[in-house]
Amino acid sequence: MRLLKCKSCDRYTMKEECPCGGKAVLPQPPKYSPQDKYARYRRMAKMEDRSERGLIKRKP
Repeated sequence: MRLLKCKSCDRYTMKEECPCGGKAVLPQPPKYSPQDKYARYRRMAKMEDRSERGLIKRKP
């Protein structure tokens, strides 16, 4: 069994469904791989999100 974390209340549980009714997922990120095919897209999504929130300015 693994330790899971609820998405809605941030409570840790060992069940797939939290007592609050939310879905529990693995709390750790996926393992690092130098052959990560999606790293570029993840970085682009982060940059877009940060620019929308006004944390950074995008280059023209």
